[in-house]
Amino acid sequence: MIDTNSMPFLADIPRHQSQLRGKQTAIWFEGNEITYAALDIRSNKVANGLIALGVLPNDRIAYLGKNTDLYWEILFGANKCRATMAAINNRLAAPELKFILSDSDAVALFVSKEYFEAVHSIIAECPKLKNIFILDGEHSEWLLFETWRDEESKKDPCLTHQGNDDVLQLYTSGTTGLPKGVQLTNNNFLSFFGQAKELDWAAYEVGDPVLDAMPFFHIAGVNIGLLSLIQGSKAVILREINPYHILDLIEQQKIRHGFLVPAVILMLVQIPNIRSRDFSSFHIMAYGASPIAESLLLEAVEIFGCKFTQVYGLTETTGAATYMLPEAHDPKMGKLRSCGIPYPNAEIKCIDDKGDEVPQGEVGEIIIKSKFVMKGYWKRPEATENAIRNGWFHSGDVGYFDTDGYLYIHDRLKDMIVSGGENVYPAEVENGLFDYPGIADLAVIGVPSEKWGEAVKAVLVLRSGVNFIEKDFIAYAKTKIAGYKCPKSVDIVNVLPRNASGKVLRRQLREPYWRDSERKVS
Repeated sequence: MIDTNSMPFLADIPRHQSQLRGKQTAIWFEGNEITYAALDIRSNKVANGLIALGVLPNDRIAYLGKNTDLYWEILFGANKCRATMAAINNRLAAPELKFILSDSDAVALFVSKEYFEAVHSIIAECPKLKNIFILDGEHSEWLLFETWRDEESKKDPCLTHQGNDDVLQLYTSGTTGLPKGVQLTNNNFLSFFGQAKELDWAAYEVGDPVLDAMPFFHIAGVNIGLLSLIQGSKAVILREINPYHILDLIEQQKIRHGFLVPAVILMLVQIPNIRSRDFSSFHIMAYGASPIAESLLLEAVEIFGCKFTQVYGLTETTGAATYMLPEAHDPKMGKLRSCGIPYPNAEIKCIDDKGDEVPQGEVGEIIIKSKFVMKGYWKRPEATENAIRNGWFHSGDVGYFDTDGYLYIHDRLKDMIVSGGENVYPAEVENGLFDYPGIADLAVIGVPSEKWGEAVKAVLVLRSGVNFIEKDFIAYAKTKIAGYKCPKSVDIVNVLPRNASGKVLRRQLREPYWRDSERKVS
């Protein structure tokens, strides 16, 4: 049960749970267990260490690493000193990491050994980043996190928190090619928790093992961990996606709840002898981040034998918007293509280009109003004003409601590609690749992929006489941008279709690939 009255701020979660169930396991990670009492004390030490470094309320500290138990110590420690955690996508290339570290004004960085080289290559260009701590491995200059932490006082700093304090800043790419920091506050999470406690999929029991497999730089990974900790459950953390490891943990830890993206569910159902594994402990599987094929969903429901709930939301809405009840997964109801009904106390409409709500069954842009809508984009006032108008967040997704109030995602107003649950923006990819030798023009689109939902495709116009080698181009892309953003295939054309103002007509480029698909997006 979620007790938001006792825990109105994120920093209150370890404090309150330590008093109620201090000896109980809060986090399980690779065989190590942390009790709620230990989580509270360790986060106090982190808070005091940050204060000693001169970290002030509203300062940003950054985390660059895969999922670990230490993430939660650092997040709650930052919250206790009223600083903001900026979790960085660990799949980004060095230039992208540099931008986020600089844009966030991060004054401290907690980094794991896999990313030492990348950080070394950009540190000179991040003048505000004064303190670096390593989560593992060895380094001649940077101090080990646990050594630094354990030198600090275990006394709670007891600062006065504010509902509008930023507690988490997650970066989402923009159509301009520049990532934007989404400011999520105590009040945003309080609203999310308050609504989640009314929903079956988010109702965990004390001590329930909860699988937290999604990366912590995604809102889904953070939300599942927070839902577990605020309810006194046991968060079972996976460092990174490994389908065989997921199956082992479900059996060994007797997992009751979890969240997976469709691409991971696909990996699981394709494992040989999957039906011989023991899923009897699993109560509810939540899924989302991208639509799922009906056939895959029905197969997964049959294999796991538990309830399934789809959730739709964005980073800007603290991951919340709609949910699809387990009973709606009955094929006879005809709702399998839906993403569900609005959360309690959330308003959702579909509007036309004039801002008027469209009639039921007609397609329009999906807009959302709720207290879980972000404060704004960090240092991007114009982008914030464009996204939040008169209290309504404009999602950029296009859809419609049926007569039963179920929302269906039809297409994207923006050009975003969702590949394996990761958001990819064409302009960002194009900006990184346009200087490749011999390219006269370039556009990036999403095309159907059985494995990932959508795959990134580059459509190129070459200069005369160029000897183009596709594998060399893709290899070059991997040096400029994150691997998941790189084109998986290339088409060569004579000219790109553009409108009168010169904008590439991406929808026209995409149409031949999606013509035989039932959906216009993954």
